[in-house]
Amino acid sequence: MIRSSKLSRIRRRVGLGLLTVLAAWVVWAQIPARSVVHAPEASASIKEAGLTLFEHEWKPGDPLANGDGLGPVFNERSCVACHSQGGVGGGGDTNENVVSFEIHPVPGRPQVLDGMIHRFALSKDCRESRTGLNDFFAVVPGGVKVVGTCFVETRDFDPVRTQSINPTALYGAGWIDRISAKTIVHQSRKKALQAIGKEILADLEGTKPGRVRVLADGRIGKFGWKAQFATLEEFVASACSNELGLGTPLMEQAKPYAHQAETKVDRDLDAKQFRSLVSFVDTLPRPTEILSADPKERGHVERGKIVFEKVGCASCHTPEIGGVAGIYSDFMLHRISSGNDLGGGYAEVPQVQLPDDHPLPDEWKTPPLWGVADSAPYFHDGGSPTLELAISRHRGDATNVIKAFEVLSGDDQTALVSFLKSLKAPVGAKPAAPRSRAMIASR
Repeated sequence: MIRSSKLSRIRRRVGLGLLTVLAAWVVWAQIPARSVVHAPEASASIKEAGLTLFEHEWKPGDPLANGDGLGPVFNERSCVACHSQGGVGGGGDTNENVVSFEIHPVPGRPQVLDGMIHRFALSKDCRESRTGLNDFFAVVPGGVKVVGTCFVETRDFDPVRTQSINPTALYGAGWIDRISAKTIVHQSRKKALQAIGKEILADLEGTKPGRVRVLADGRIGKFGWKAQFATLEEFVASACSNELGLGTPLMEQAKPYAHQAETKVDRDLDAKQFRSLVSFVDTLPRPTEILSADPKERGHVERGKIVFEKVGCASCHTPEIGGVAGIYSDFMLHRISSGNDLGGGYAEVPQVQLPDDHPLPDEWKTPPLWGVADSAPYFHDGGSPTLELAISRHRGDATNVIKAFEVLSGDDQTALVSFLKSLKAPVGAKPAAPRSRAMIASR
């Protein structure tokens, strides 16, 4: 009897302890994370060493490399080649677009594969192409069900998906790196609750809430068009690997997809070099809002900022997050296309679905708008040369916002665009030097 009573007390204590831990976790989850307070810092010597690597034009067997230097496959010869708009560290034009690919799952291979079709290679047998991908990932006969309004049929399924990707500006990247995952998750929950509240009140005109990108290891993605990287360090390592063919302590150099079994080589950047490069990108200045000294023009921009909020742009392009003001992003995935490739309301149902946490083809991370005035062209593919065209292209989750924009007066539409044009690249950004377009490698 005594033993049974003692066991009951232990069970009650354990239960109470678990309940306390659960309650504490619930409270913790509802409290926003600490705001970013301190600006990214690095010594002048480290930043200078990083700048040298960022501007350096790499070549095969480069003396700055500890491995084999540029390649064997790559898209450019330097970081600044793709990041020069508004100064060193800015975005790139469509000439610097790259082609990314995803290999969707099929029976017998449930995982999603991804990579790039590189523009250049050091040898002919390393050249890559869209056609070449299908030699490795063949079309599956009858592999997809097409569901239409009046019919259902099966068609061949091509697992290869490609997308043209435009280089993004890197200004303020260190501030983004310091925004905690908890802040983004908290923001997501807040928006989801707001959306539910509006639906209860039969208000269906707002922006659909996006979703946080949860990576395979449970971390939250913030960098890349698909939010596929959790940290700036990983983003820089991937850029070195895929864009320049440079191996780093964090990642090997990219290999041609036809030669994945090639012998490993020494990493091109050692730990000190890589740390300097990351520190340089980390401390790039953050963009700011530049207001005109002319009172009339200033008032026009301020009016545009109010309209920006009023029509719902700020629902996704959140002005402040985690204490970082003027960033204009929620770092969540949103569907921004007007439909699938088939059109007409048809839907594809492949034999093996994408994992639930994997971005859909038309889901993209909300890009920060700070510095947007100096980062044309716009959208993930650089397909919108002007801000006006970029606004009109926002469909999918942002359809209701665009409808609200379209019924604005001409003056209010112009004011909104004027506000966006006030979001300039950092004044202190180093000008990018002109460079030769000549390439040393064959296509």
